[in-house]
Parts: sequence; structure tokens; C-alpha cells
Amino acid sequence: MDSINTLFLIGALLIGASILASSLSSKLGIPLLLIFLIIGMLAGVDGPGGIVFDNVDTAFMIGNLALAIILLDGGMRTRVENFRVGLWPAISLASGGVIISAGLIGMLTAWLLDLHWLQGLLLGAIVGSTDAAAVFSLLQGKGLNLKQRVGATLEIESGSNDPMAIFLTITVVEMLRSGQQQFDWGFLLVLVQQFGIGGLCGIAGGFFLAWLVNRLHLATGLYPLLITSGAILVFAATNSIGGSGFLAIYLTGLVLGNRRVHNLQNILHVQDGLAWLSQIGMFLMLGLLVTPSEMLPIALPAVFIALFLIFVARPLAVLISLAPFVFSWRERLFISWVGLRGAVPIILALFPLLAGLEQAQLLFNLAFVVVLVSLLLQGSTLPLAARLCKVEIPPQPAPLQRTSLDVAVDGQYELMIYQLDNANWCVGTQLRDLTMPADTRIAAVFRMSHLLHPTGSTRLALNDVLCVVGRARDLPALSKLFSKAHAPRYLENRKFFGDFILEGDAELGEVGAFYGFVVPANLAELTLAAFFSKHFGGHPVVGDRIEWEGHTWVVASMDDDLILKVGLKLGSGSTTPPLGF
Repeated sequence: MDSINTLFLIGALLIGASILASSLSSKLGIPLLLIFLIIGMLAGVDGPGGIVFDNVDTAFMIGNLALAIILLDGGMRTRVENFRVGLWPAISLASGGVIISAGLIGMLTAWLLDLHWLQGLLLGAIVGSTDAAAVFSLLQGKGLNLKQRVGATLEIESGSNDPMAIFLTITVVEMLRSGQQQFDWGFLLVLVQQFGIGGLCGIAGGFFLAWLVNRLHLATGLYPLLITSGAILVFAATNSIGGSGFLAIYLTGLVLGNRRVHNLQNILHVQDGLAWLSQIGMFLMLGLLVTPSEMLPIALPAVFIALFLIFVARPLAVLISLAPFVFSWRERLFISWVGLRGAVPIILALFPLLAGLEQAQLLFNLAFVVVLVSLLLQGSTLPLAARLCKVEIPPQPAPLQRTSLDVAVDGQYELMIYQLDNANWCVGTQLRDLTMPADTRIAAVFRMSHLLHPTGSTRLALNDVLCVVGRARDLPALSKLFSKAHAPRYLENRKFFGDFILEGDAELGEVGAFYGFVVPANLAELTLAAFFSKHFGGHPVVGDRIEWEGHTWVVASMDDDLILKVGLKLGSGSTTPPLGF
């Protein structure tokens, strides 16, 4: 009993310390995941904590479970419309990109450390994929609002490239165990099996869970548990029949997050907590597992391998994998930089240890150093990289909180909470003068912690908290009315999109005549929307820009692939058009 109580005490202290230390992330610019990892190392055998933890089997089990929950949460937050612009580039990166990175790192490692080429390739496979936990955590935690093409590609890649890395790792481990010296055609068959079964099971599992949740009447707190347990069942069952469980659980989350599911917003709140707990627990455990003193002899070659991966292997993999797709050089550069390594390489590095391979401990230590360098160097510079590469767009206004009402009320109604500030034009306006979407109501107004009964004559005041009932489809209109996105100066709408907003169906000839530049005859009847669509391969996104005729043209509003608005920044030699255009 004493040992169990001590375990609870230590576990609670470590998790609590990690959560409290998370406040240092924004102050010091250090990624949260790195803080969790460092706390685990400080509590470990070489740190002040002195905790001895060397149970590889337990670490492997907990790590797999934590990764499954993180992928489920990531899938539920990935919008299916992102597949329109990010699916095929992400698949190319998740397959060919991983193979290219693994091959380059394998050759360097074998040469640098005088290892067998298969041992070098094993390290390449271990560190070859980006990490979903790191990418989801850092992109969301840093508050980056990326262009859809870039953000979608990174999210889908990080959620789908783990199966390729796991498959390569297991294949090379088996080859080393059996003494096999070359790949055979069975390699491709197993690859197709992993992805095929994983994809089918994940999609089927998602549709079944969505159907089940919508037909059961449970206590509110049981819905997230049903989703999580059902998704883990899909994960385990897929693994047991030879498919990729990680791909399956990511697709299960993707289907659930994009279907009409009862209590979805509340489920997402709970999933967010479970994902954070999984990340904290996983990185703490991996920090405890490592012995920092063993890394000192291989520190220099490990750092060199990490820098080669960041500055050579990943950029080459991105350059080759994205060659068939329409990406600007700045977008390719940013995607190259967000090749974040996290928990996945460390967990994959447990495979050689479990198999008892020669040099297994060396590979584990190398992978751990690569992860540390990646999180420290790439993770801490993400906001700067996004700004330099110009892949951010102005954030969309959003409510402070959303709560599903469909447990008690049918019709996808939600309760949305807003707080008014100086930037809201509706401050000082009577409720009867507001133009709100149909079937939306202001249910309550709080002023200085006092509940008001809203009537048509109620005049809104600064810092009022509004409780608005509406549907998810009304979210953009309501947020534009009651919320204000706080963006850095360089992302303010007027500075980003320009002083003039034009309709997407405006013809280039008419625009040129008005702004005083000549449009070639073959382009005169082309609309702005068609001009952008042709330039960006049929899939433009908000924030895409073209320098043309001395002016900057920026996509300002989209509806699927249709451009609604285009911003115009006039060149320095242009004059402002007369009023009344």
C-alpha cells in the first residue's frame, strides 16, 4: 500500500509541476513538450529526483496509448474541407517524404558512426516522420493562424505519416533480427495491407461511433468516454488484424469531428483535456526513461545528425515530395522547418530495445538527442518562421466558449459566449438595432457580474458578456458581430489585404481601366476569381497573393474553391481612385 501511495504522490507531483511550469513556455519561448520532457529528466536517475525507471515494456505500452489519444483528438479537430487543398501533398510527404528523410539520415549515420547500413537506416526510419503531438500542440499553442494550404498539409501529414515510420522501423528491425540483407516485394504488400486495413477500419469505426452516439441517451459526461473507448477499440482491433492502428484512430477522429454528433463541443472539451494529459504523461515518462549521462559520448554526432535532418534531409524531402503541387517557395520553406520530431521517434526507438538488437541503446540515445534539438531549435522559432515566410493570415473572430445544446434540444443549437471590447462597433447599440442571423437569440447579458434581462431597448456596453443561442452555421456572422480577433499589427486586415476589397467576379479589364494599367487582351474578360484559380492550380486559399502590374493582389474571402473577395494593395507609383467607384 505504501508503494502504491508513493507512486500516486510522485505521479501527481510531476503532473502538477508540469502544468505549473507550462506558464514558462510563453515567457521563455520554449515549447511546452520540451518542458515536460526536461521535468521528466530532472526527476530521473541523473537528476535531483533520482527516480530509477527502466521498464521499456511499460513505457512502450503507455506511449502507444497516449499517441492513440493524441491522434484521436487531432483527427477530431481537422476539418474535412482541409482535404481539398492538403490531402495529396500531405500523402506525398507522409509516404515519399518519410522514405527520403529515412534514407538520407541512414546513409549519414552509417558513415558517421561506422555502423551497418541497415542500422543506419533503422535510425533514419525512427526519426523519419514528423510528430503529431508536437505539431498539433505547437501550432495550436502558439496561436498561429496559417494559410489553409500550409496548415492543412502539416496537420494531415503529421497525423498520417506515423504509420509509414512505424512500418519502416518494424521492417528494418525484423531484417536485422533475421539477418536479411535486402528488401523484397513482400515489403510493398505489407505496406499496402497496413494502409488499406487501417484506412478502412478507421473510416468504418468513425461512422459507427457517430451513429451509436446519436442514438444513445447518456449522461453528458459519458459521451466523451464512449468516444475514447470506442476509438481505442478501433485502434487495437486494427493492429490485431495487420492494419495501422494509428492511421485508423486518426481517421476515426476525423469522421467524428466532421459529422453531426450529439454533444460534440462538450466532447471536444473533454478530449482536449485527455490529449493534454496524454502529452504530459508521455513526455514525463520518456524523460524518466532516458539516462542523460549516457548521451554525452555521442552528443556531437547526434547533434550533427539532428542538424542534417533539419537543414538538409527534411528540406530535400519537402522539395521532392511537393514538386507536383502548387506551393510558393516561402510555403515550402516553412513546411520544411515544421518537420518537428517529438514522442514518436523516442517510442519507435524502443523497438530495437524490445527486440534486443545490437546497438539498440545507441540508437535510442541518438533519437532522443534528435528530438531535443528539434523541439528546442524548430519548436521555439515557429512564430518567427511563420512571420518570415509570410504564411500567416489574420485570425477569424470567435466566441470565448461554445457549448452544445443538442443533448436536450434537437437542431444543432449551441450556446456561444462573447465579451464586448472597444473594437466592437455594437457597443452602445440597442438590441433591436442589431441585424442577427435568423433563429439566433441573445439569451442573457451579464454586466459587472449582474445578470440583465435583455429586451429590445437594452443598450450594449463595454465588457458586457453575451450568451447567444444559435447554430454552428451562424458562427461566422455572430463572431463578426460580437467578437474581435486580436491580431499583431502586421496581420491587421487593412495592412494584410490592402486598402481596397474587390469582388471576385470583377473582370480584369474593368479593374485595369479603373486603376490605370493595361490588361492584355487575352486576360481582359477573365475575372479576378478565375485569374487566381488558374494561377494556383484550381485551389486558391485566403492569403494567396500575386504581384502583378506593380500591385499586390490578395485573396480575402473564399467559399470552398470560389473566391468571393480580393484585396488590392496599390503600388507606390499608383494614385488613389476617385470616390464613388
